[in-house]
Amino acid sequence: MLRDDLQKEFEALLPGTAKDRGATRRTALQAALGVGYAAAAGPLMAQTAIRTSADGLTVGDISYEVGGFKVPAYRAAPAGRTGLPVVLVVHEIFGVHEYIADTARRLAHAGYLAIAPELFARQGDPGEYGEMARLLSEIVSKVPDAQVLGDLDGALKWAAANGGDVSRAGITGFCWGGRITWLYAAHAPVKAAVAWYGRLVGPSTALTPKNPVDVVADLRAPVLGLYGGDDPSIPLDTIAKMKAALASGPAAARDSQFVVYPDTPHAFHADYRASYREGPAKDGWKRALEWFRAHGVA
Repeated sequence: MLRDDLQKEFEALLPGTAKDRGATRRTALQAALGVGYAAAAGPLMAQTAIRTSADGLTVGDISYEVGGFKVPAYRAAPAGRTGLPVVLVVHEIFGVHEYIADTARRLAHAGYLAIAPELFARQGDPGEYGEMARLLSEIVSKVPDAQVLGDLDGALKWAAANGGDVSRAGITGFCWGGRITWLYAAHAPVKAAVAWYGRLVGPSTALTPKNPVDVVADLRAPVLGLYGGDDPSIPLDTIAKMKAALASGPAAARDSQFVVYPDTPHAFHADYRASYREGPAKDGWKRALEWFRAHGVA
């Protein structure tokens, strides 16, 4: 059931009709899971990918230990500065590839220490998969929420020891990471969260016992939800259900907001895919930075 929901999210990323999607799935995965933007120049690409310079930044791979396991991550920060506000960046089902690293660099240019952990590292490397069904069954469906939340906790601990001010921490995530963003806002003392088209409802399993709608009463930080109005994987009635739950929740829930962009698909911020929509992507990014500033993550 969970795998079916993730499959629907992936299908929403692909251009064209259902028949076309079957023909392009392998190319799409190779693009999304490959070695970077060069590999992503296939049919999935509708626009030139954004490339953010690392000039003036400290960037690169790091690792930190959680429960005896070294979690790999990508970090980006303004060079030579400490006491930086922190933003955790949660990847899509495709792991930490160039688009996620680029997003971290954009945050660094805005003054943040951005950390993007590889949250599937214990289960495997998404970059080694060229088939959607195998990716979902062998990696994504085997990742426990508790593991993910613990690894994000570890990223904050690393930040605190490496120039970050975790009293000014936030989180943002995309697709699979959007759902995690809601969960983390109910788990850890972050000040604000921005969830990009993350699933809000779904089945409860041993590994994924709760969904965002189930944790509203526990929210510790207000969440800005950025969603597409033409996203078949996240129907508008599920957004309405979440809004109703938020309205009767604690202060952080009542302070949470949704922005739904009309006629906009899933993954509209993912500039390496045909789903990218420049207007909503830029507007959402501006709103995300404003949200962090307004709630003390700056």
